[in-house]
Amino acid sequence: MHSEKITALDACGTSVDKGAPVKETIGVTGHFDVVCIGEDGQVKWTDAIENLVVTVGKNDLLDKYFFGSAYTATWFMGLVDNASFTAYAAGDTLASHTGWLENLGYTISGSSTNRATVGWSTVASAGSKTASVAAFTINAPSTILGALMTTTQARNTTSNGGAGILYSAGSFTGGARAVISGDTLNVTYTASV
Repeated sequence: MHSEKITALDACGTSVDKGAPVKETIGVTGHFDVVCIGEDGQVKWTDAIENLVVTVGKNDLLDKYFFGSAYTATWFMGLVDNASFTAYAAGDTLASHTGWLENLGYTISGSSTNRATVGWSTVASAGSKTASVAAFTINAPSTILGALMTTTQARNTTSNGGAGILYSAGSFTGGARAVISGDTLNVTYTASV
């Protein structure tokens, strides 16, 4: 005779998974878009700049956001000259940037000593803010390499040095660009974190 036996078993298991700590990083970047308009009103070229946000610019951003009170943002753009360019460095400041010079061959609203004033819109998308168009009227033939963002309106007449905080600087993705008297460079800046 054949007999079968069934033994019922009950089992329960539990495990606890401990999640990894949440780690978040933030990068500070900027992007210039440039359109060159000839004296005839026609677009001559367009280019972009992925710029370096320098250490003093990052520190200023952190100080103003986490430490400041009743802060009002006043920002200005300038142009970087191709002459004597070697490199940008994270340690560059407005007073000392030995690898590059600021271009002085433009006017802003009739002033030959000022940088372009930057106006900001409200945040349009998560983590990005775009500045209004700055118009640089070229008054001398030269070769422009890129652009810069700073807290100081008045340009230093020696192309290197000056008071204020340098936030960022960078070069065109397509290389240096020749401009002539009568050209206008329309520049916008987008800051992202």
